[in-house]
This record gives sequence, structure tokens and C-alpha cells, in this order.
Amino acid sequence: MGRNDRVAIIEQIEKSRNSKLICYLTGDRTGAPLGQIGGDAIRPIYNHVRSFGFGGVEKIDLLLYSRGGSVDTPWPLITMLREYCKELSVLIPFRAYSATTMIALGADTIVMGKKGELGPIDPIMTKPFNEQSSYTEIIPVEDVMSYIAFLKERIGLGDQASLSNMSHILADKLSPWTLGSMYRIHSHTRSIARKLLTTHCKAMEEQRISSIIETLAEKTYFHGHAIGRVEAKSIGLEIINAPEELDNEMWNLFEQYESLLKLNEPLDVRVVVPIDKEEWEEEIVIGAIETTQRTDLFTGIYKIKKIRQTPPQLNLNLNFNLPPQIRPDMPPSEVNEVLQNFVKQMQVQLPQIIQAEVNKQAPIAKIQGDIYGASWKDTTVRGI
Repeated sequence: MGRNDRVAIIEQIEKSRNSKLICYLTGDRTGAPLGQIGGDAIRPIYNHVRSFGFGGVEKIDLLLYSRGGSVDTPWPLITMLREYCKELSVLIPFRAYSATTMIALGADTIVMGKKGELGPIDPIMTKPFNEQSSYTEIIPVEDVMSYIAFLKERIGLGDQASLSNMSHILADKLSPWTLGSMYRIHSHTRSIARKLLTTHCKAMEEQRISSIIETLAEKTYFHGHAIGRVEAKSIGLEIINAPEELDNEMWNLFEQYESLLKLNEPLDVRVVVPIDKEEWEEEIVIGAIETTQRTDLFTGIYKIKKIRQTPPQLNLNLNFNLPPQIRPDMPPSEVNEVLQNFVKQMQVQLPQIIQAEVNKQAPIAKIQGDIYGASWKDTTVRGI
């Protein structure tokens, strides 16, 4: 399966929808780096829409699959696409969570398959666990905002002692700058969602807009909650159930990308590195943007290596002596010189060989994976 197979399905969807289709997917392969909706995709997508011609087209469909990403991406993406079409729709065969849902808010219609899923748009913030650690701590912004709302409620009840204790707990966990950033993200997400909903060709009532934002940003209490098309309609979104033929085409196309991104092939770092090797690497694809005109893939080399708990550097004193029956002056000078050079080399090389072998036998502290050279690449001619 390759580009030609996907393009054949894209052409079928374009014919049935009388549109131009752009596919934008990010990978969530278990064990591999997570692909995310990001501003770096705007530029390659622009190359695709420019290929439609300066005057644009009547209708653009955007097929999406992603678990989310940057909330700064939906607005420039939607406004760019609207410069090249009169009507904009998104097609959702499966997951379109978080920032991907926000992109969908900017479409005139959301065409969902039977397995189509949207998600809440409550943002997630990360911060360093502490100054000494490279680990990051995930903080759901809405959880903190709900806690602050609860504090305000305690003020109204006059419970000063409880209020003081809970305020100290929050202050101990989060700095004023982190709280300030959270409030900005909280407000920014709602502002962008509102702007996206007002881009529709058919104006939406203010009360309906407010209700949609409140439900998606605050009243859907679990960030991973999957919103199917029935629930999405009840929220007030402009949902169209994909007809059976289109539903099959959307799912067939998704399965093609599922194979390309290896979504059903977990990458278990514990077993992927062979027993007799210290490192392993693979070129992986964690994002795809495709139209009938071209293919851009976000690829990189994923390297996994064993990090061992190595012992301290060995201090080896190696002495080489001639057999007792051979005096130093007995061998010819040429032979003696060769022997001395050999001894010097062994004194240098043997400790290194022994140290390397000891390191290989040391227990594995962790297995570390890093991606190198990751970027969007035009792979059209490769036909991947």
C-alpha cells in the first residue's frame, strides 16, 4: 500500500463530495513519539492549498485524525483555508481530540463517520517537576480553574479558615507565574473557540456559541472523553452523518494512514533492541499531510539505546614479563623492539577492552529513545 492507493480513495471522496480534500493526520503509535497538531504544519498545508490555484475552489474538505496539540494552530489554519474556498468542512473518520476538535469548530459542517469522535477543548499545561529534574508535570488547566472557583464559593460561605488552608495548598503547588499562565491559556482557548465558531458561512447565534464553548471547555469533565456524533449534535455543533458510501471511503482512507503511521504496531522499547546490541534505530512517520497533488510526511530517525548502570572506571596495572629462562638481552634487538611495542599496545588496549566488556555486563538502568532529524518532508516522488 502506498501513495497511489490513498490518492485513488481521495479522488473517490472528492468526486462524491464535489470538493478538494486535504488529509492531515498525526500519529499516536504506542511507544513512539506522539505526533501533535502544530504550527509547523501550516507551511506544508499552504503548499497544498496553493496547488488548487490562485482563485481557490468552491469547497475544501479537511480529513483529520489526531489526539490534539497546540491551541495556537486552529485559528491560522482555518483562516488560511478560508482564503481558498467558499465552503469548508471537516471529515472525522475516527479521533479528532482537543486542538483537533478546535479545528473542527471552524468548519461550516463536521462530517462524522460512525466511529467519529471529538473531544473536550480544556487545555493541558506542562511544567518542570522541579529545577533539578528533566521530567515534566501535566496540569489540567480547568482543574485548577475549578479549584479557584471552589475557593470563591468558600468566600461566599464565609468559611475563612477553610479558604486560607486551601489557598496555601494552591500556593505551595503552583507559582504566581504558573497560575497567571493558566489563566491566560484558559481565556485564550475560549477566545479562539469563539472566533472559530464565528467564521461559519451561516452565522451562529451567540447563545448557541456560548453553550458549545462552555460544554466543550468546562462541562465535559474528563479530557479523554470521546464525543460521538449523537452527543456532538446535542451540544449544538453542525454535524452531518456521513452516508454509508462516504463512511466506508473515509474509513478505508484512514486505514491506509493507520498502516503508514504504524498505529497498530506498538513499539516496545524493552524488546526492540536486540540482546546483543546496545542501540537500535528506525525511520518513523508521525505525521502526514496529503492531497492528490503531493504528500508531505513528518519523519525522523528514532534511536533507542540502553543506558547501563556502569561501574567506576577500572584501574588496571598490567605488567608483561619474559619467561624466566629468557634474559632481556637474549632476543635480537629487532625482536626485542617488537615485543616492547606489543607490550605498550596491550597496556593501552586491554584495559579498554576489559572496561567495555564490563560495561556490557552492567545492569540496564533505563532505555532511552530520541528522535533525530524530524521535520516535514515532501515525499511525493518516493510514493510512500
